[in-house]
Amino acid sequence: MTAPVSLPPDAEALAAAPRRGPQQDRSPLPDVLRGAALLGILVVNMQDFAGLREWQQAGLDRAAQVFTDMLFNGRFISIFAMLFGWGAAGLLARQGAGVFLRRHLALLVVGSLHFVLVWHGDIIATYAVLGLALMAVARLRARALLVLASVLGAWWLLEGVFAALAFAARGQVYPRFSGLPSFADGGTYTGAVAGRAAEYLNDLLGGAVYNGPWLVALFCLGAAAGKTGLLLRPQDHLPLLRRFAAVGVPLGLVLGGALAWLNTRGDYLSGLAAIPVRMSGGLAGALGYVGLIGLLAARGRLGPLRHLAASGRTAMSNYLAQSLVMTTVFYPYAGAQFGRWGAAATLALALGFGLLQLPLSAWTVRRFGTGPAEWLVRRVVYGGR
Repeated sequence: MTAPVSLPPDAEALAAAPRRGPQQDRSPLPDVLRGAALLGILVVNMQDFAGLREWQQAGLDRAAQVFTDMLFNGRFISIFAMLFGWGAAGLLARQGAGVFLRRHLALLVVGSLHFVLVWHGDIIATYAVLGLALMAVARLRARALLVLASVLGAWWLLEGVFAALAFAARGQVYPRFSGLPSFADGGTYTGAVAGRAAEYLNDLLGGAVYNGPWLVALFCLGAAAGKTGLLLRPQDHLPLLRRFAAVGVPLGLVLGGALAWLNTRGDYLSGLAAIPVRMSGGLAGALGYVGLIGLLAARGRLGPLRHLAASGRTAMSNYLAQSLVMTTVFYPYAGAQFGRWGAAATLALALGFGLLQLPLSAWTVRRFGTGPAEWLVRRVVYGGR
């Protein structure tokens, strides 16, 4: 997916709000969903880390790109954004505006440092800023939140469709916008940091304005799920979860196929058209995945998926670790591999590294109870408590 101002790469929903007291009966579903999304997001973000372009993939790489577009692209940013809304709205309801604002300020600092020092695709800071909108809708009931999400989401998607139609009507032809980082300075780390620092404010504000309606819509969907107890008591919502799975999965596959076709083309119009296709198909597929995993959780049949829960509980630490490792591998100032890998190799690397994070996360949770980034944010927000 490409555009003059593109939707930020998939990023981490930042763990549910901390609860007071021991967590004896912690529902596994939110953590499993978050862990699954973290793995899927890495698969999608590898395009940016590695510097590959979708429309240049051929053979096995083309097959890997189609696989990514149909099953991953757009789905996991939607799940993470909804989980962020779920956790942030819950935090606001339990702890009040003071703790909520301190947490978002801490996330803004973490995201800003991540953007400048590590990777230009950070979304933590954008979530921190746009998540403040939840303060204005916190008292709405679930139905009102769903209506608001529908209005905002439809508005954002229609704007994308109209932008593509307007461009097509002009009949202009431009090369496709890649959205990949530039290493015009030769690829030094100091040069990359200076470039990202210069771009930071415009990127944050531009991304928040452009993506705001869509991300706030997803936050509202997550907040509505919190109001109804969908993620904590999936057994009470079996008919809804079945509808999610029955409608979301096939619709997501159809739109994912359309996205895969658009991503085989190198023209600007296809890049514009891919934006609403990616995000509408991503939301449909995300709800389908929530339905499938929710049904398994409700029946106590998560099986191997339970191994994703620890990764979900340390999602921010894992997300930052993904950026550190992959920029070290691919960026010129470290591994000098930028632009040299195809989609198949990056897919294999993403799955391998993402699966490696599962046992490491389980050990971290057993040993420390939380990840280092989560501990730091909670320390800043709650002090010595």
